[in-house]
Amino acid sequence: MAKTIKEINDKIKKGNVVVATADEIIDMVGKKGIKETSKHVDVVTTGTFGPMCSSGMYFNIGHSKPKIKLGGGKVTLNDVPAYTGFAAVDLFLGAAAIPDADPRNQIYPGEFKYGGAHVIENLVSGKDVKLQATAYGTDCYPRKKLNTLIKLKDINEAVLLNIRNCYQNYNVAVNLSAKTIYTYMGVLKPNLGNANYCSAGQLSPLLNDPYYKTIGIGTKIFLGGGEGYVFWQGTQHSPCVTRKPSGVPQAPAGTLGVFGDLKKMSPKWLVGSSFLGYGVTLTVGIGVPIPVLNEEILGYTAVKDEDIYTQVVDYSDAYPNGKQENLGEINYKQLKSGTIKVKGKNVPTASLSSYSKAIEIADTLKKWIKEKKFYLSENVQPLPGANSGVKCKPLMERSFK
Repeated sequence: MAKTIKEINDKIKKGNVVVATADEIIDMVGKKGIKETSKHVDVVTTGTFGPMCSSGMYFNIGHSKPKIKLGGGKVTLNDVPAYTGFAAVDLFLGAAAIPDADPRNQIYPGEFKYGGAHVIENLVSGKDVKLQATAYGTDCYPRKKLNTLIKLKDINEAVLLNIRNCYQNYNVAVNLSAKTIYTYMGVLKPNLGNANYCSAGQLSPLLNDPYYKTIGIGTKIFLGGGEGYVFWQGTQHSPCVTRKPSGVPQAPAGTLGVFGDLKKMSPKWLVGSSFLGYGVTLTVGIGVPIPVLNEEILGYTAVKDEDIYTQVVDYSDAYPNGKQENLGEINYKQLKSGTIKVKGKNVPTASLSSYSKAIEIADTLKKWIKEKKFYLSENVQPLPGANSGVKCKPLMERSFK
C-alpha cells in the first residue's frame, strides 16, 4: 500500500507513526515479510558516525570597530588558517586545515594533533577560540590587524557545510608492502598485517536507499546532533558503479553534500580526529530517515551486512597510483567478524566508523520522530542515479608553458 510523506507527517503529528531503525527492520521483515511489514512501518531510520574529511564551516564574525576587511587578508583560528576569499568578515574553515607549523616539518610520520576539525569541535563545545588576522586596509575598512577571542554564541551565522559525506560503501584498505604506511584509512601494517574499513554497513544511510528513491536535495537529516539538509550530491558522487542485483553498489558510489546550523549541534557528534602520518579530519554523526512509501523502498531498507560487498584494495601501490585492481570482494558480515582472508592469509579487521554510535543515531532519530520533534521533508530534486552517466573522473593532466 503506497504512502506519501504528507501522510507520514500527519501520522507523526497525530502520534501514531510507526518507526523502526535499519537494524530493527531486518528482523521485522524476516518475521512478517516485506508486504505485511510495509503496511505498518512508516519510517526506517539509519545512522553513521565516521571520519569525513570533506567537511567544514562558514561563519560571519561581525564587524569590529574600526572595521577590518578580512577578505583577501590572512586569518588563523587557534593558529589554523581559515579561507578569506569572501567579503569583509565572512570566513570558511576546512576540517582538514592544519597550522603552518605542522608536523610535516618535524620527524616523520608526524602526529597532526590539531587542525580545523578540532577548532570546529572547540566552537561547538562553547570554548573560546583565538582569532588572529592581518589585512591590507582600505578607506572603508581601515583596520589592518585584529587579535581577539571568539565564541560560537557570539558570532553571527555559523553553518556546518560538508561537501562530501556519507559515502555509499567504501574500500577495505590493506598494505602489501614491507613497510608500515600512514593513510586516511589509518595505519596499515606491512605484509597484510591488518585490514581497515569505514562504513556502518546495514545501518548506513545510502546503503538503505541504494537508488536514491527517497534521499535527494532537500531531505532533512540528523546532522552533528542537530538538524540538517542534503543540499546537493557530494563531490565524487559516482552512482554508475557495478551493483549487486539488490542495487547495493560493490564499490564507493554515491555521496551527499549536507549543511545545518552549527549552533544547534553537539560536540558529541562532531569530533576532531587526528590520523598519524596523514592529517586531521572531522568525525561526523549523520542519520537519515527513509520514508516507507511502498514495498520496494522497504525491501531496500532490509539489507543485511552479508548482502553488502566491497573491494579489498592495496594502499601501498594500487590506490596511490590509481590502478584499477583489487584483491577480492568481502561482505560486511565477514569484516565485522574480525578476520578476513586475503591472498590466503587471515587478516585482522578494524572499522574506522563506530557501529554502536550509528545505532545510537538511528535510535535518537527514531525518538525525535515519535516525539513529534522531527518531521520528514520532500526532496525537491533527486540525486543523479545509477543510469545518469555521472562518474567520478580522474584528473586529466595537461602540460603548459
